[in-house]
Amino acid sequence: MKLLNKILIVVFILSMQGSVQATLTIHITEGVEGALPIAIVPFAWESKEKLPEDVTEVIRSDLIRSGRFAPLPEADLISRPHEGRQVNFADWRALNVDNLVIGKVEQLKDKSYRVQFQLFDVIKGSQISGYSFKTSENNLRRTAHRISDIIYEALMGIRGAFDTELAYITVRTIHGDQKIYNLAIADADGHNEKIIFKSAQPVLSPTWSPDGRHIAYVAYSRGRPELYVQNVSTRRTKRISGHQGLNNAPAWSPSGKYLAMTLSKDGNSEIYILDLAGNKLNRITNNYAIDTEPTWFPDEKGLIFTSDRGGNPQLYQIAVSGGKSKGDLKRLTYEGTYNARATISPDGKKIAMVHRVEGRFHIAVMDVNTEHFTILTESNLDESPSFAPNGSMIIFATEHEGRGVLSAVSVDGSYRQRLSFQEGDVREPAWSPFKSR
Repeated sequence: MKLLNKILIVVFILSMQGSVQATLTIHITEGVEGALPIAIVPFAWESKEKLPEDVTEVIRSDLIRSGRFAPLPEADLISRPHEGRQVNFADWRALNVDNLVIGKVEQLKDKSYRVQFQLFDVIKGSQISGYSFKTSENNLRRTAHRISDIIYEALMGIRGAFDTELAYITVRTIHGDQKIYNLAIADADGHNEKIIFKSAQPVLSPTWSPDGRHIAYVAYSRGRPELYVQNVSTRRTKRISGHQGLNNAPAWSPSGKYLAMTLSKDGNSEIYILDLAGNKLNRITNNYAIDTEPTWFPDEKGLIFTSDRGGNPQLYQIAVSGGKSKGDLKRLTYEGTYNARATISPDGKKIAMVHRVEGRFHIAVMDVNTEHFTILTESNLDESPSFAPNGSMIIFATEHEGRGVLSAVSVDGSYRQRLSFQEGDVREPAWSPFKSR
């Protein structure tokens, strides 16, 4: 069984919070041949009242979005068991599905909910996993994402990233040519959008702290680029860099102790590291060229940055220790005349970047050990790649029909999806770290 290639499927529609109702849609533009066939039986719900969240549909949509699963259409379900003793494995084998998900939801006396599920290996006729969660109405959707994560990890061997979030910038034009810039966060499937910062001036480069509690970004609130850190929950904001000239491209270290950035306070664009505890700033690069867009290796022993010191933008690596430069510099990319805006996979094995070919900007990925270089996308103006915390997907900004949208591609390039709003542009995505289990 396989997902159809080169098709357009609307997976869900999101109504934004607030007075302006917009719609976020996810379109699967290329599926994966050989996706795992799986049956997801609608979870039992015995109340006459409508369940506040369709837990089954959330799980189904999650698994489809991963590109690794091909759920059986609901109309083709041969039966609808809700407990393990009701499962006839021979029936499901006849439908050529490898795995089966069943479950039920019940409301408890204290108005909370209990969500139970079981995952079965149809071929072996045995249970692979099963959990029971007590949750609230507000957390039903997150509970469904957690179930999707468990299923994904059990069958794929790596942790699922459905219970995570995206940060991104939306730009809307009002009153003629006036623009409104919003820094927003939403669940990884686009639901539960929250605007955490709004400005009439540009907002750029959101990046998550490793604990997921803060976002650093660039804002022009005072007419020039400055760096801010904002608490996602309390919305409390602190300006951390307002030097003359550029204050750009913030990047949290994996430990959360440091923030790398691009400053031009000394006359040239260079890489600096700020020790957040001591508020001490260390200059990392010192070259007449433009050095910018730092990103950290997971072991915090090095940075990758973009520099034109070789005549055109390429990626370089520099060793660091304790927030200071160790001086060891290495050029990483030689493929083509433009490679920039690097991001490193959580395991440190792959580097995604913006790569230019004949005036078109694509997302490419390079294996750190073998230096094997692969172009993943075919669109014209791709930028701002960001890895999912499990390393399986890369989200990035691009254009579609003249508007800014977000797209995601698997690290092997086999699966693609596009995310877009009905109104305005979406740009500069950043995938959050994992939430606590």
